Amino acid sequence: MVRGTLANIRLQNELSPDKVGGFTTYLPENKETTIYEAAQAYKRTATPLVILAGKDYGMGSSRDWAAKGVQLLGVKAIIAESFERIHRANLVMMGVMPLQYKPGQTAETLGLDGTETFDIQVDGQAAHVTATKGDHQTTFDTIVRFDTPTDWTYYQHGGILPLIVQTKLSVAPGSQSL
Repeated sequence: MVRGTLANIRLQNELSPDKVGGFTTYLPENKETTIYEAAQAYKRTATPLVILAGKDYGMGSSRDWAAKGVQLLGVKAIIAESFERIHRANLVMMGVMPLQYKPGQTAETLGLDGTETFDIQVDGQAAHVTATKGDHQTTFDTIVRFDTPTDWTYYQHGGILPLIVQTKLSVAPGSQSL
């Protein structure tokens, strides 16, 4: 099912403008391939991934599998104009950081095309982002969409499943907890 993540035929990846669906360009080689194959190649080089998105990211994909698939592809953060409410929560529960552009900002207005490398520094409810492409840097702030204190807890533990495992492992043998 991970192969099908981001493979919707209505999806248009700007890194692969001539194809619709689950295609992208694997940047080190500038080779067009499937999103899944590119993600596997990035995983082999321990390269964390960032998605640049438009409005209502996750609309129609509010099931938790959509967020699991993105996390399993190696995506660490999504920078979007806005998020579908349930999908945003599911991303947090999978340990993926939802970042929202400030009003009036988009990837286009910031001059981002997805070929940059990103450095993201979180400071409370803001994240300072530096996008680097060659010798050019673009810096901008985003809103960290951790909307509840529980969101922070999930993210700090890598998602809800690692949190549950860590909690269960920290309980003394013979004691009960819920």
